[in-house]
Amino acid sequence: MSRLQTRFAELKEQNRAALVTFVTAGDPSYDTSLAILKGLPGAGADVIELGMPFTDPMADGPAIQLANIRALGAKQNLAKTLQMVREFRAGNTETPLVLMGYFNPIHMYGVPRFIADAVEAGVDGLIVVDLPPEHNGELCDPAQAAGLDFIRLTTPTTDDVRLPTVLNGSSGFVYYVSVAGVTGAGAATLEHVEEAVARLRRHTDLPISIGFGIRTPEQAAAIARLADGVVVGSALIDHIANATTPEQAVDGVLSLCSALAEGVRKARVS
Repeated sequence: MSRLQTRFAELKEQNRAALVTFVTAGDPSYDTSLAILKGLPGAGADVIELGMPFTDPMADGPAIQLANIRALGAKQNLAKTLQMVREFRAGNTETPLVLMGYFNPIHMYGVPRFIADAVEAGVDGLIVVDLPPEHNGELCDPAQAAGLDFIRLTTPTTDDVRLPTVLNGSSGFVYYVSVAGVTGAGAATLEHVEEAVARLRRHTDLPISIGFGIRTPEQAAAIARLADGVVVGSALIDHIANATTPEQAVDGVLSLCSALAEGVRKARVS
């Protein structure tokens, strides 16, 4: 089994959801970002999404847009992001790590080279926001053939007609975008999330993780009662944006991660 399959299977046995954390590689600098990345598992992150910086992150709200700008300003690129994964893997061989972003940097890097380097670095899966299933041949198929999971986004507007197409070729887990909007914007009602998870379960046996708009331990706990995973990104990145020193950035992210992890772990305790 892959690291993602193993982790979700372990958590299912423990009757709890996964805390899935998102940070942008190289934000606000390579060294600070690496320190955050290395600290996340100890702070309670079960799965890590690492953003690949890009100039035009169209699905992201202001917090992650600014994180991309900071990272690119610090000269982060895809080669450095893969190096960051290698350095993370030198001390952690168990935590699943997924690269998340857009197809343009991968295309410019070269798809075959990217897949080979990602596998070698220790990447477990990919979330590529702007590559629909009609283009599986571009990246999804060769990535999966090389052992990388390809994780799909589904949204409130993905209807039952479209859903089987979107889920075709999905692996690892399904990422449900709980609001019709960009990252960090608003939050869905629990009733909406419950209905969405039930509908997705009729179409797939993959774990379902919910993201967009989850900011507090209380919100994370509420989602953790309904889904297999809780994704938090913008709230963590806000601590980087508001920090005045690298140490403050690391401490802020890891402190919130610990609080979120506690909320998720206690969510299903009767």
